[in-house]
Amino acid sequence: MNRRLFLALASLVSAGFTLNARGATPTNPSILKPRRLKPGDAVGIISPAGATFVEDELNIVVEAVKALNLVPKVGEHALDRYGYLAGKDKDRAADINRFFADPEIALILPIRGGWGCARVLPYLDYELIRRNPKIITGFSDLTSLILAIHAKTGLITFHGPNGFSSWRAPQTDIFRKVLFAGEKLTFENSPDPDDGDRLMRTKNRIRTIVPGRARGRLIGGNLSVLTSIVGSPYLPAFDDAILFVEDIGEDVYKIDRMLTQLKLAGLLDNLAGFIFGQCVNCSASGEYGSFTLEEVIRQHIQPLKIPAWYGASIGHLEILYTLGIGLQVEIDANRGTLTMLEPAVV
Repeated sequence: MNRRLFLALASLVSAGFTLNARGATPTNPSILKPRRLKPGDAVGIISPAGATFVEDELNIVVEAVKALNLVPKVGEHALDRYGYLAGKDKDRAADINRFFADPEIALILPIRGGWGCARVLPYLDYELIRRNPKIITGFSDLTSLILAIHAKTGLITFHGPNGFSSWRAPQTDIFRKVLFAGEKLTFENSPDPDDGDRLMRTKNRIRTIVPGRARGRLIGGNLSVLTSIVGSPYLPAFDDAILFVEDIGEDVYKIDRMLTQLKLAGLLDNLAGFIFGQCVNCSASGEYGSFTLEEVIRQHIQPLKIPAWYGASIGHLEILYTLGIGLQVEIDANRGTLTMLEPAVV
């Protein structure tokens, strides 16, 4: 190594960078927790991804926020349209930056997912976000946004409801317990009402891949979106993490391809545990000899010899859990439970 290269590497280290297979990326910042919600707090409503074509859908989100005893503030660009996106990339990012800078805002709530969050990541002011930690929640395409903010700032973000989610009583109750009361919850699949008084459970079943318990930081979200940012500086480190993934409308071979991508990138090598949630409307191609989804998951995860299970009630579902990204949790792959080891808010 010549002197010039040595000095260049030294300057990267002193600036808080490390070198790995993906190039120069920020080291993991210290963990930050947002403050808990209280009645009367303001909520910044944003559209960081797909456009809202029907204005009354925004009105529905506003009503949901008010029903939570919170005060809605609609982003300047929330109803913008730029093709299928909710406005131009810099404008969508500007609403996020503006709400993080606003001292009145306690929660940043996207209207919906769709596609587009990854496009705003280069325009976010991560230093501003770190100085002003707030709750931000979402799922599906919001996976890239909540993972990037956690990776770049250390802020605990939340895989949870979007504004246009169902907000039925069980989902709202979990949201309140985690983000208002600061409770530590255990998440597990509920019995399906269709099973009635049967002696056995036929729905919402847990399939243990590797038995055992594990502890680690919770990382994850939508598998398609997560794999789309592999190789970027917006993905948190997976070492010693509990990884959860879910998806919707993907053929089994595509799930295989995405898990293979994570494997080839080395991201599965040092996990502490693994959870596969629901894959809604995911099916085999129908070709002779196709693998089932469970077979594909087992092929990739069993050799890791870490506690893992398939079938958690996490995904594009009517009832969404509120899960803290970066939070310390414990999983039990025999029982199919995920337990928060600390409050997600202060």
